[in-house]
Amino acid sequence: MTLWHRGTMAALLLAWAAPAMAADLLPNTAAAFDRYVRLTEARIDRELRGELPFLWTDRLSGADKTDASARLANGEVVVRALETLDAGRAIDIPDGLRHHWIGTIFIPGVPVARVVSLMQNYDAYGDVYRPNVRWGKTTSHDGNRYMASVQLYMKKVISVVLNTDYDVRYVTVSPRQVHVRSYATRIAEVENADTSDAREKPVGHDSGFLWRFNNYCGIEARDAGTYVQCESVSLSRDVPFAVAWVVRPFVTGIPRESLEFTLRAMRTALTAPR
Repeated sequence: MTLWHRGTMAALLLAWAAPAMAADLLPNTAAAFDRYVRLTEARIDRELRGELPFLWTDRLSGADKTDASARLANGEVVVRALETLDAGRAIDIPDGLRHHWIGTIFIPGVPVARVVSLMQNYDAYGDVYRPNVRWGKTTSHDGNRYMASVQLYMKKVISVVLNTDYDVRYVTVSPRQVHVRSYATRIAEVENADTSDAREKPVGHDSGFLWRFNNYCGIEARDAGTYVQCESVSLSRDVPFAVAWVVRPFVTGIPRESLEFTLRAMRTALTAPR
């Protein structure tokens, strides 16, 4: 990419993120996303009841299954875009973009308990997932339910900092399977981050890079190790036509890249010498 093109992309992204271009999360946008989530969770609930395979890679067949198995054994992250349909029809989300990805990684020689322990150690997230996470902390803990706060950092031509709060629940499905369901209960974009003038923009009235974020992880002990599958469903603002050619790849690329990075960082942390 030439310096001219890079500069043009940065200028358009900055213009899109400027206060004058701020967007509101409208009630019909949120309602449509919530409907998408309900239908997605209905399928996930079938997996937890054993009506569908617990891991999506087990639903693959033929060459796809062989390829996925080989890549997982080689330490790669296997990622795929998903879309939940309603009676075979796409679900329209007015004024919003829905992002739905699933990824799996295999961690050899590591039991489920160690994976869960790492996931529950929110205070260490700034070390494990840096630079995508700047800091994390547990704000409350009651049994298998955790409330946590995490500051996210996204960079792709421009930088975005988000203060986020989560409600996370850990469910033991079987002696070798754990399901984790995480909801972002608050997402606030930080304006002028790393300066004395840093402040949060109003929730739901910001640049719209991330308005909603749900994460569903399946952890299963098998093949002398543990498979970790994470499925993310997130919502961002729609992209104005005038800047769609540069902004849409930025907005749609980050969810996949973040998912891949998180799974790789988890594997690295769990396989590092202790």
